[in-house]
Parts: sequence; C-alpha cells; structure tokens
Amino acid sequence: MSCNGREFIPFHTPQIGDAEIESVVETLRSGWLTTGSKVKRFEEEFSKYLGCSHAIAVNSGTAALHLALDAVGIKEGDEVIVPTMTFAATAEVVLYFKARPVFVDCRPDTLNIDSDQIEKAITSKTKAIIPVHFGGQPCEMDQILRLARKYNLRTIEDAAHALPTSYQDKKIGTIGDVTCFSFYATKTITTGEGGMATTENPEWSDRMRMMSLHGISHDAWKRYTKEGSWHYEVLYPGFKYNLTDVAAALGIEQLKKCDGFWRARKRIAAIYDKAFGDLEEIQTPVRRPGIEHAWHLYVIQLNLEGLRLTRNQFIEALREEGIGTSVHFIPLHLHPYYRHKFGYKPADFPNASSVFHRIVSLPIYPKMTEADVESVIAAVSKVIKQNHRL
Repeated sequence: MSCNGREFIPFHTPQIGDAEIESVVETLRSGWLTTGSKVKRFEEEFSKYLGCSHAIAVNSGTAALHLALDAVGIKEGDEVIVPTMTFAATAEVVLYFKARPVFVDCRPDTLNIDSDQIEKAITSKTKAIIPVHFGGQPCEMDQILRLARKYNLRTIEDAAHALPTSYQDKKIGTIGDVTCFSFYATKTITTGEGGMATTENPEWSDRMRMMSLHGISHDAWKRYTKEGSWHYEVLYPGFKYNLTDVAAALGIEQLKKCDGFWRARKRIAAIYDKAFGDLEEIQTPVRRPGIEHAWHLYVIQLNLEGLRLTRNQFIEALREEGIGTSVHFIPLHLHPYYRHKFGYKPADFPNASSVFHRIVSLPIYPKMTEADVESVIAAVSKVIKQNHRL
C-alpha cells in the first residue's frame, strides 16, 4: 500500500511465519479442527510460560473476562469497579450479569486506573475490581490488592495488553484472582481471535472450563475421541466460548516467539523515546519503576497548547505522510450508552476526558523495519515542526 508515492506503514500488522502456517496446516490435515489436544497443549505451555497453576483457553479476551466474573460469583445488582479509560469489553461483561460497572478515572501520565480514587468508589454492593494494564504497563497492584483484601473484593485483571508484563518481578497472570488475556489480531501474540484466563484457584478454573463449553461436564470434547464416551451432562447453562485447535495451533507457535516479539517492541519504544524526548509538543509514555512494560502500545500525548492543530488533524497529517495510527481509547463515560444509562458527563472523569483529546498510538510491532521506525519518527517530527505554535 502506498500513500502519495510512499509505502504506507499501518498501525499494526501481525507477524506470522512459516512455523505458524505449518502448524495450522498440520491441524487442518489432522481432521480435528475444534477444541482438542492442541488447545490442551496451548494451555499447558501458556501456564508454564507464566508460572501459573491453571490456564483456560477461550475464543476471546471478552469471553475470559465474562467467565472470570461468573467464576467469582458476580450477580445481578452487584457493582464492579472498572477504569473509564479502557475498551468496551471491560465494562460490557459486567452488564451481562445485570450488575453495574462503576467507573474510576485514569492517572494522567500512565493512563492506568488511578488507584488513589478506587476506595471512594467502593460501596456495600462492590464485589470486584477490574484493573486494566493500559498499553502493557501494569497497574499499581500492591495498592489495588490491599483495597481488595480490606473490602473482601475479587481482583480480575484485564491483561489484554499485558503479555509479557511484570510487576515487582511477578509476571502478570500470577498476581490477581483471575487474569484475562487477549489474542486478538493486534495483540502481542495472536490466534486471530482468542483469549486465556489464568488463576491459582482450582475451583474457579474448573468453573471457567465447564462454562466455556455449554456448562457440560469436564473434558466433554473427548466424547469424539477413542478414549471418550458419547455420554455427557449439562451441569449449568453455560456459553460457547471454547477455542479451536486451529487457533491454538497458531498460539503455540506465537507463544514460542513471545519474548522475541517483546524485545523488538521494547527496542522500538527506546528509539521513539530518544527521538521524541526533546520535543516539547510531545509527552512520551511514562513508566513506573519496578515494572517490565509489554509495549503493546506506544501512546504519545500531544501538548496541544504548543500546536496549531487538533489531535484528529495530527492523525490525518500523519496519514498523509503514510503513517497509520490509532487512539486508545475513547473513555467509556464519553460513549452514548454510558452517558444515557448512567448520566455520566465529561467532568466526572477529568483526567480521562482531558487526555483523550491528546493521545495518539503510534505503530509498534516486531515486523517494523529500521526504515519503518525512522519513517514514523520523520513524519511525526515534520508534522510537529510544520504546526508549531509560535
């Protein structure tokens, strides 16, 4: 794809190699396409990679969140604390239970949930907190877990951005009650569509595994194998959230490359930091000490007071220069559904409302070449220079 004679650099493109293709072809030729031995292997290898006790593969990160809330016992009328600076899925799954997502503002620098504001959002109806590790930087989990213990709340981590991420030498996926990962096409590893829930609790693991496939008794998929039986029992009304072996075949090979992908993104982030560090019109991502950032996203904030264009105009100017970008996220309280249902106003969450108009996500993915990275830097610098407010 070209743009004004230049090769267009998309916001993201997955890195799929021969190993993934061969793994998928092998699965197709095996005749077993849906949930089977490849899914089991993917779960085992994911669990080993993180160092967690249980990993349950599902067909999306959203499904993982839904199953996690079900496992910890969320019911109608409950409240669950959610950051407003997140994707729709984080709050949407709370509504599946006829429970209420209670929003909390973000920190203006990391864009993670402001843990100092969580306690005032807790009521007698609050049953859980869903911290979202924005962009791949972990939330302040010590403070969040202290609050969870104080008020007897469950912690369900939305780690859609956070593979691999570490907090105080602990991998995300081994800290909260349940952690939910996404393997969507743009994520740090991909199965096309897919997700994983991890936990140390065997009862929650069994519940999520059962509910992911119609509430059928354990290992019902084996009924079509030699060692299986046609007989099964429905124990609860569950969901159709199982991952396929075709998707798991991709995931097994992608997981082998996870650390290499991370090192490539980390290198790009360091190059961006150096290139943009002296530009007053840009705030580069802030990193807390004691963490390892996954660098799923590289989100800059524009100093609009020093520029003669808006964030949207900045994005269009970069597009004209052949650079694809995105925005993460439109805060939930600004969406029509939440405005109308709960009466939220921009002033209710001033940090998220303010940074929303400043944030731009730049391309950062392992497939980027040195020339690609330099093209992004050159385009951003050019647009900044041309629109500097004197």
